[in-house]
Amino acid sequence: MDDYLHHTVHLLRKLVSIPSFSGEERRRSDFLADFFLKKGMAPERIGNNLVVRNRHYDKSKLTLMLNSHLDTVQPAAGYTFDPFTPPLSDSHIYGLGSNDAGASVVSMIHTFLYLYDKTLPFNLLLALSTEEENSGEKGMRLLWKELSKEVDMAIIGEPTGMRAAIGERGLLVIDGEATGISGHAAREEGVNALYIALEDISILRSVRFSKHSPSMGEVKLSVTQIHAGTQHNVVPDRCSFVVDIRPTEQYNNSEIMELLQPLVKSRLTARSLTNRSSATPSTHPLLQCVERMGIETYTSPTTSDWMRITCPAIKMGPGESARSHQADEFVLIAELEQGMKGYIDLITQWAKQ
Repeated sequence: MDDYLHHTVHLLRKLVSIPSFSGEERRRSDFLADFFLKKGMAPERIGNNLVVRNRHYDKSKLTLMLNSHLDTVQPAAGYTFDPFTPPLSDSHIYGLGSNDAGASVVSMIHTFLYLYDKTLPFNLLLALSTEEENSGEKGMRLLWKELSKEVDMAIIGEPTGMRAAIGERGLLVIDGEATGISGHAAREEGVNALYIALEDISILRSVRFSKHSPSMGEVKLSVTQIHAGTQHNVVPDRCSFVVDIRPTEQYNNSEIMELLQPLVKSRLTARSLTNRSSATPSTHPLLQCVERMGIETYTSPTTSDWMRITCPAIKMGPGESARSHQADEFVLIAELEQGMKGYIDLITQWAKQ
């Protein structure tokens, strides 16, 4: 296991040095495709996504997918070092994407390598996806079209401190626009779009969704931005605002739009209807194995590629979500060890049941 940890650390340092912004992952995909080829494996390339199957793959068995993403966001302002040539440390790995989700990527790769030749009661499929950070069309959206009939369950690698997220909230971002009539403020002319928007915002704040999720609770709704007016003496005829909604599995995004629009005068437009919430039934064997092992479970407030697949899953990986997208991003080497051992223990325990 020490050798696997050494190689895991080395691989992550190499990946961090290769820029891989969303939609620009080709170099990192090329490097990893060559990495697998040198180990005698035959990675399948779907766009810049990579898929590798274990040696004893048997179509008659169920298939467990290990998935994490290769892309990163742009570096945050405030980095004190070059995010692609970070300082070396005996305890930390620094650099853009080291925590989100490089740590999960390399831990899953070496878990896959460790189990590659072993005969398991299910198949292992490693899927390294792209365009997760920007919800692009050529990432898991593309990949799942090819894998949906093959994969039965999944572990999604994201920084969770190796806790198991058994559900995650979706995301619905709504642009609201109130329309009025401009006029001179001193003469009380016109219809103030700002006042219309404020009334609608008050209504939206008071909305309570009737269906309650056993694991996630209530749908969360917040108005996060508002803009109106051109100068102090002109009644605004337009007022725009933004609503951030975190749905539960009790509602899809289209249902929420249908509920909200009749309540307000402003026009509501969803930026996307595809960022759905996810939850795996408590009766699923993967969750039952997690519970037997005493792994802490929770519902994640953040989204991932989980929302783009349709099979039961958990989200679990080394690192901490709070570090994601921050300047001077890092992951601890001890967390990599925890990640690799945690994945191997979970899979081998599940194989015994």
